[in-house]
Amino acid sequence: MRNTQVEILQATKPLPNGRGRRRAGVQIDRIRVAAYCRVSTDGDEQLGSFASQKAYYEDKIRENPQWALAGIFADEAITGTKADKRPGFQEMIQRCMNGEIDMILTKSISRFARNTLDTLNYVRMLTNQRIPIIFEKENINTMDMNGELLLTIMSSLAQQEVESLSGNVKMGVKMKMKRGELVGFNGCFGYDYHPEDKSLTVNEKEAEIVRFMYDMYIQGYGSTTIAKRLTEMEIKNKRGVVRWDGGSVMGILTNEKYKGDILQGKTFTLDPISKRRLDNRGEEEQYYIRDHHEPIVSREIWDRVAAIHSERVKTKVIPTTGNRERYTRQFAFSSMLECGYCGHKLSRRTRHQTTVTKKPVWQCMNATKNGIESCPHCKAIDEVIIEGAFLEAFRLLTDNFDDVLDSVLHTIEEVLNDDTELKRVKQLEKEINNVESRKSRLTDLLIDGKIEQQAYEEKNNSFLRKLHKLTEEKAYLEENIGQQKNVSKRMAQLRKTLENEETMDEFDRVVFESIVEKVIVGGYDEDGNPTPYKLTFILKCDQNLNIMDAKADYKANHKKERVS
Repeated sequence: MRNTQVEILQATKPLPNGRGRRRAGVQIDRIRVAAYCRVSTDGDEQLGSFASQKAYYEDKIRENPQWALAGIFADEAITGTKADKRPGFQEMIQRCMNGEIDMILTKSISRFARNTLDTLNYVRMLTNQRIPIIFEKENINTMDMNGELLLTIMSSLAQQEVESLSGNVKMGVKMKMKRGELVGFNGCFGYDYHPEDKSLTVNEKEAEIVRFMYDMYIQGYGSTTIAKRLTEMEIKNKRGVVRWDGGSVMGILTNEKYKGDILQGKTFTLDPISKRRLDNRGEEEQYYIRDHHEPIVSREIWDRVAAIHSERVKTKVIPTTGNRERYTRQFAFSSMLECGYCGHKLSRRTRHQTTVTKKPVWQCMNATKNGIESCPHCKAIDEVIIEGAFLEAFRLLTDNFDDVLDSVLHTIEEVLNDDTELKRVKQLEKEINNVESRKSRLTDLLIDGKIEQQAYEEKNNSFLRKLHKLTEEKAYLEENIGQQKNVSKRMAQLRKTLENEETMDEFDRVVFESIVEKVIVGGYDEDGNPTPYKLTFILKCDQNLNIMDAKADYKANHKKERVS
């Protein structure tokens, strides 16, 4: 092997602090030093400390002749557990990656980050760029041999401190909730929130709008229709903007605050590092405060809206097809008419009588969507014919009102007095409110531009699936619940009308819904021939009233009226 003599050329100018920077082959004699400081709360004392930190680093860097100030980067009143939420920190890192900073000074590891993973990731990122971080309190230089070992130990302690502090704060919040204090609430539409004593008072101007929403919903309008009406009326929301959608309206209609109650603990923070908030499904305690503040709507109205909502979101399986149909109550006959041939519901349509007048008709949805060959025997039936047929069926009750009406009233009273089912319904309402609140907040995020449309749709669909599962169970329990006091009153009036043998001259939706479970449209005569205008009224007392040819009866009665 050939002997090789190696000449060692000694270094004559070591890099300052072990890591100087070169640019375009020219040695930079002064190190560009940046400082990072942060305070985690917005209290006066902390913000004073924040100003002191900035002044301290400005003086320290300027006093060192080998250093050049590259900037003071700071974040005020922002937690250190999430680095991506600190704009000052992110700007500093970006400038480091752009080659504009040679070294970073910071007070301590807890000021830099309280997340061990974030700390190590950013330290290694900057180490690869040959940029040291000096932690003054711990006396750690990340470019030293033992720097990362010490850093791992110290940052783990900092993270443990955060977790311990978070646990103490969480316990304190729970104690406040147990005492009945309002926690984490900043107000809602219809109420004014007073942070000095954490009380709620009714904002009468907004409260009138809330009552208007509840009234419209009870009358049969959907949340989207109500939102459009509010927009047309130029009603401003709590943010002072004319912007309404079905989700925000539904959030008001299902919020327990409007009946005077408060449910706290609807969500919880999974951990203090990720700060991910989850819907509380029993993982944490919840605290329900009844009669906490002045209600805007009565409990009866609130419960009525809840019952209608559960019916509207309920889907029913058609035995003959296995398809699912959604329940709606926009019109008196919505979801009440069932095809006697295929089992599908009938939907409402309008047809032109003349060039200027229209008439509403009801037709089998199977034939409408899939063609008349899907249900060849069905016919579209005028709404006035169905109303007239109900009046005729009502007249039949006058001959035997005692048995029928007593049975109906008895059924309603049993449902209203069923405490077991009501308790389960209230429990389900809480769970539904949790999902609705999250869904409403998701809509607010979309409106404020804080979430992309695709992410919104994915999450919103997830919420809808949860709501469907909960409301199906709730709807099953409420099938015979939710009959309001006004229904009982109308039934009492009905009894009086029948006892006096008075007839009902005009169709009454309340009377119809109180007596009738559903109406079968179409059927067969005694010879097995299809009779598309046969109407069978299924009463809530398990009795049936048949009108064999509603169209013919209507025409006959209409003719008599014209003659007379």
